[in-house]
Amino acid sequence: MRRYQTIVCALSAIALTATLAATGAKVSIKEWDVPTPNSRPHDPAVAPDGTLWYTGQRANKLGRLDPTTGQFKEYPLKTADSGPHGLVADNEGNIWFTAISKAYVGKLNPKTGEVTEYHMPDADADPHTPVFDKQGILWFTTEQANLIGRLDPKNGQVQLTQVPTPHAIPYGIVVTSNGVPYFCEFGSNKLGSIDPKNLVISEYSLPQQDARPRRLALAPDGTIYYTDYARGYLGHFDPATKKFEEWTSPSGRNSRPYGIAVAPNGVVWYSESGVQPNTLVSFDPKHNKFETTAVPSGGGVIRNMVATKDGKLYLACSGVNKVAIVQVQ
Repeated sequence: MRRYQTIVCALSAIALTATLAATGAKVSIKEWDVPTPNSRPHDPAVAPDGTLWYTGQRANKLGRLDPTTGQFKEYPLKTADSGPHGLVADNEGNIWFTAISKAYVGKLNPKTGEVTEYHMPDADADPHTPVFDKQGILWFTTEQANLIGRLDPKNGQVQLTQVPTPHAIPYGIVVTSNGVPYFCEFGSNKLGSIDPKNLVISEYSLPQQDARPRRLALAPDGTIYYTDYARGYLGHFDPATKKFEEWTSPSGRNSRPYGIAVAPNGVVWYSESGVQPNTLVSFDPKHNKFETTAVPSGGGVIRNMVATKDGKLYLACSGVNKVAIVQVQ
């Protein structure tokens, strides 16, 4: 059993408050330095107990922040240079992560620090972003291998399916309420879905040929929002009607929209990574209203974010070695 390293970090927090005209709400962004320098926090996740988890990609660690105390714990991985990328918690609080550099999906038991590795049947597979469906199956994208993966935690079986479009670069992924995974193809202008029974992939072309969707998020009504990184747009896709909508991001074509999440109240949040400082943008779909808040540290590229059940946002600010919590009142 692998012992884990515990690091309690002195709180280094910066806060910014801005008023959102659309809702009259106040947005507070609080940031913490992660313990290991140059860790490159890549993705955040929320655990069942409300703690914030992140992948320290360069540090070869997973990290945990207790928001109530400001204390960190770091968990070194047993395989060197794993390149932890995406992560998600299961219902028991285990943290599942993708090892993009070593072709495996890992499971961390936070109580013991033990890591279990599930290696890919294809050594070229580079697991990228994971998500659970309601049956407990873990789905994940691979970036350069152009595959969608399925892992059954009950038996450890991994299945991989080729994306029809060559060099599609499967990236962000969500699972709808009826159990269908949808993913975006960052190397093309398409979204894709995979039949969970027979693993057949269907693709849906975005309206513009030069669109490059990078991340996506599931809304409470079952529709999907995505960030068009190349064109500087926020997009919307309805799986029922196959209809697309899109809106220009407030900072324009070079804004590079990236990490995205939808809050329980239906408000869409995402970051513009192409402007300095990075911005946190809210979009109210009821009024088609955008509002923008600057990220205090500059953000250093917010590659992913996640919404909590009580309406907070957890961010990983990779280029400035921080994680952040956004509170909306």
